[in-house]
Amino acid sequence: MLFQTRWVGLGAIVAACALVAGCSSVSLNDAPVEDRAGSGQVGSVAPVAPTPAGSYTVKPGDTLIRIGLETGHSWKEIAAWNQLANADVIEVGQVLRVTPPGRAVASNTASASGNGVQVRPIPSSGSSAPGSASSTTVATATAGTAATATVSGIQFAWPASGQLLAGFNEATNKGYDIAGNAGDPVLAAADGNVVYAGAGLRGYGNLIILKHNDEFLTAYAHNRALLVKEDQRVTRGQKIAEMGSTDADRVKLHFEIRRQGKPVNPAMYLPKR
Repeated sequence: MLFQTRWVGLGAIVAACALVAGCSSVSLNDAPVEDRAGSGQVGSVAPVAPTPAGSYTVKPGDTLIRIGLETGHSWKEIAAWNQLANADVIEVGQVLRVTPPGRAVASNTASASGNGVQVRPIPSSGSSAPGSASSTTVATATAGTAATATVSGIQFAWPASGQLLAGFNEATNKGYDIAGNAGDPVLAAADGNVVYAGAGLRGYGNLIILKHNDEFLTAYAHNRALLVKEDQRVTRGQKIAEMGSTDADRVKLHFEIRRQGKPVNPAMYLPKR
């Protein structure tokens, strides 16, 4: 009788253990999903507010010069629009206006990029969509005359005559690298205003940025000497710098065309040569 009782007790224990194991298996397979909708519970992740259209959220390493290049504006304009007492002092997470005050920016037409900026495309007066027949014409080169391409009312020309070392690649090269010798002339690709001339943007060396209209900027990097100053008006073909190797592995011109701050392939805007 005692022997039978012990077996009954052992059977009950085995059954209980099996039940516990079964429950454990169910709970692991049907684990609750973490609430990420901002419910206020411990472990939930609150949603991040999007950057307002026409604004830019400052990231680590940003300067007003870089923000200006990324948004298609002068750093001085951005400083004025945001009433910054000291243009050298901006904080990570700070939201800056990157469109003129009073200019309406519709959120449903804003385009977002990975740099935290949303800027509404602002076509210049009377222009058509990029790439359309009415917005782009190309003038064929003739003997002794530099070829130009007209885009949205702007005539673009090559900024240097050297061999193309590297073409545009969205991931690794935001423009053209053009070969040359130290001191070779660097020419303005189109009429415009100098919105930056200096060496304050890491990776670009001695840099010039020209603003051509509300759509287009061009950038000229790695120069040996800068021959123009900020706020100066320049014309297409004017010598604005001397080619060099500042912040580069060799003498070359790094040239970018940016439309609303976004790097675009210069092949779409420069004439063939």
